[in-house]
Amino acid sequence: MKKIVGIIGYPLGHSLSPAMHNAVYQKMKLPYEYIPFEVEPDELPEALTGLRALHIAGFNVTIPHKETIVPLLDEVTKLAQLIGAVNTVENQAGRLVGYNTDAPGFIESLQEDAGFEPEGKRVVIIGAGGASRAVGTILAEVGVKGLTLSDLMDDKAKLLAEYLGTAFNSPCHHAALDSPELRAAIAAADLVVNTSPVGMSPQVDASPLPAKTKFKKGALVYDLVYNPRETQLIKIAQAAGCRVCSGLGMLVRQGALAFSLFTGEEPPIEEMRLAAEHALRLQH
Repeated sequence: MKKIVGIIGYPLGHSLSPAMHNAVYQKMKLPYEYIPFEVEPDELPEALTGLRALHIAGFNVTIPHKETIVPLLDEVTKLAQLIGAVNTVENQAGRLVGYNTDAPGFIESLQEDAGFEPEGKRVVIIGAGGASRAVGTILAEVGVKGLTLSDLMDDKAKLLAEYLGTAFNSPCHHAALDSPELRAAIAAADLVVNTSPVGMSPQVDASPLPAKTKFKKGALVYDLVYNPRETQLIKIAQAAGCRVCSGLGMLVRQGALAFSLFTGEEPPIEEMRLAAEHALRLQH
């Protein structure tokens, strides 16, 4: 009998996770099926009751539920508590346990896919949602030299910067979008990370950064958006001579960590990457 795993979020049209996981389950002949469950924000508590009743083995969590799901779970790991966001849930005999695989998945991708070591570097993060909390927490934990956060909702960026600065005793600041402070921070940054959904299909012509942004020579621009693979931000950064990295690497690596939690098996990372790339090509 097949075990059901899946993903909850709203909307889910862009997600590559079902294709990525199912391709690997089939190849490895594992008795699992990965299903997308669209759950609107006000339906989250009822959805969790339903997933429990259906004995779903586990599920991933994406926008907009990563933060709001935390108090609804039976247990949350220390890292996920520190981040304040969950992106993977394991059903342990009716107890829903929350993890954050975004943070380690991001660092793995940064090191393995981009060849970038963040310790001692200056970083700017665009966005202050659940993904930003994961990225900001793990970067503060590994000891970046300075962290600047910016979001359309300035208060969110300010609160997250204050939290990270206090939790890790590290220099964290916030700067309003399109402000001189943000432009100066980007011009001095070794790493710029977009954790916002700006640039995601279908809004493919949008960039999360102000027009005519100046980058530091040799900076790395990492866009968590992976659909389209080459976002407007990636195009702008390449034209400015920056190194770039797509969020597909983080998707694959956080998915591989979730795969291990769901199945107890060693994740075939390269197979998952090929499946994700194939699914992305089919969407275009």
